[in-house]
Amino acid sequence: MIRVLVCDDHAIVRQGIRQMLADAPDMQVAAEAADGAEGIALVRQAAAAGTPLDVVLLDIAMPRRDGLDVLKQIKDEFARLPVLVLSTYPDRQYAVRCLRLGAAGYLNKSADSEQILAAIRKVATGALFITPAVAEQLVSVIGVPGTQAPHDAFSNREYQVFGLLARGMSVGEIAEQLSLSPNTVSTYRARILEKTGLRNDVELALYAVQQQLLA
Repeated sequence: MIRVLVCDDHAIVRQGIRQMLADAPDMQVAAEAADGAEGIALVRQAAAAGTPLDVVLLDIAMPRRDGLDVLKQIKDEFARLPVLVLSTYPDRQYAVRCLRLGAAGYLNKSADSEQILAAIRKVATGALFITPAVAEQLVSVIGVPGTQAPHDAFSNREYQVFGLLARGMSVGEIAEQLSLSPNTVSTYRARILEKTGLRNDVELALYAVQQQLLA
């Protein structure tokens, strides 16, 4: 039986995954987390109780600690625990970054149930689950040595703030969503503008469109 932790802040998503896994004879939802901090705590609790998890299904956009932070923390503490990222963000925006952080696979939430179940089964064996779209992204990144787009130099938090700025969110809105102070978000924004050589949020949005980083 594959024991799965579902980490997603939307109750309806957790309910749908719970039902999907209930219909699979070889899987069960061992725990559910509504935010990143709770997800890390549940992974630790399961390990301490001697009933370790087999797979973590992880969303990216969550309160308290976002998915990228959670992914890094889990891989730091439990290197062999497979983490399958299941997100609404398009492959081109986060897949390669998640894989670099140690994710065992990346799937969009629009994937059908058969593909999600197949991905869980595969990563539970210790293998990587790579869709053709993600494979194409990996080839484009790895296949051109010595080249790096400005956004590849972003830290994980900078990348997240960048994505929200490009979608038209204000500093205050981003601060509220990420549980950060407006001053902290402004600092990230300044670093993003410096690294890209852009001047304002409009140019950031145009850059994101040109780089195909938005859905």
